[in-house]
Parts: sequence; structure tokens; C-alpha cells
Amino acid sequence: MNYLCLVYLAADKLHACPDSTCFAFAEELRGSGHFVAGQALQPIDTATTIRVRNGQMSLTDGPFAETKEQLAGFYMIEAKDLNEAIHWASRIPPARYGSIEVRPVRELDISDIAATQATA
Repeated sequence: MNYLCLVYLAADKLHACPDSTCFAFAEELRGSGHFVAGQALQPIDTATTIRVRNGQMSLTDGPFAETKEQLAGFYMIEAKDLNEAIHWASRIPPARYGSIEVRPVRELDISDIAATQATA
């Protein structure tokens, strides 16, 4: 099962963990066979939030909400269960400066698409 490990850091902690440390961890994760994907993100002042309501799109500079910690990056990992995902997430270097949210990836239910295509 895939798990998304979201890395949250306060703005003043974005560069507290050296990139080389994060890269070394990603290499270890890759070597273990658990790495699926991962990237650091630019600061929140580069973000754009998009909403569509009643067919109308609106854009807002910045994040959806003001928070003390911002989404700084992510690791997508493959793990046999939540406990294994938590084990790897606890080793993500920025966890020492912020927090890591671990969330299972939900597979989309596309069975209705397959059934529609079969009858077409």
C-alpha cells in the first residue's frame, strides 16, 4: 500500500535540515525498496490556491489557510501497513524540526467506468 508522508515546517525552519541530509534519507529509502516519489516544495508565498464554485474559477495567492507550519515537501512510500509507514516517516530528517503527516493513498474506484465501457 502507498502512503503519503507530508512534511510540515514553520517558515523559519524551512532550511533547518540540510538538503544533503534529506537526499541521503531518500537514497536510503530508495535502496530499501520503499521509495515511490518525493520532492521538496517552494515556500508558500509561491503557491496559488484555485477554487471552482458554481462553474466560476477564483485564484488566491498563497495557501488555503494561514498556519504556523506549511507543507514543505512529501515522500510517497510503499509500506505493508501503517506501522511500517510510521517507522519510515519517523526517520524523515525534517521531523526533527516540524511534523510529518502520514496518510494512506486512496485508490480511485473506477469500476463504473469499466462497466460503462463494457456496455458501449
